[in-house]
Amino acid sequence: MKKIEAVIRHFKLEEVKDALSEAGVHGMTVSEVRGFGRQKGHKEQYRGAEYTVDFLPKAKLEIIVSDEQAKIVIDTILRTARTGQIGDGKIFVTDLSEMIRIRTGETGEGAL
Repeated sequence: MKKIEAVIRHFKLEEVKDALSEAGVHGMTVSEVRGFGRQKGHKEQYRGAEYTVDFLPKAKLEIIVSDEQAKIVIDTILRTARTGQIGDGKIFVTDLSEMIRIRTGETGEGAL
């Protein structure tokens, strides 16, 4: 099993979610996060004073899939979240050693 974490632009969330649903993803966790990388934020003005906004709003998706489904999920996120501009985000893939469904006690891929 793989845990795929993707940090994407917040306005791409619905498009990515719909594409993942079409690809057969049955569940995900989404968090609203803030951060920066090479993009390094931007400057804004408020009441005549200029200030830097370092942390930009992003959406973080956490998806658990079988090893076979991981490539499909990654390719789907890459295709739908990409704008071609700095700040499109990152995808992190981690091997998952165990998963347990709390309600039934199922483990491994049976708990997906």
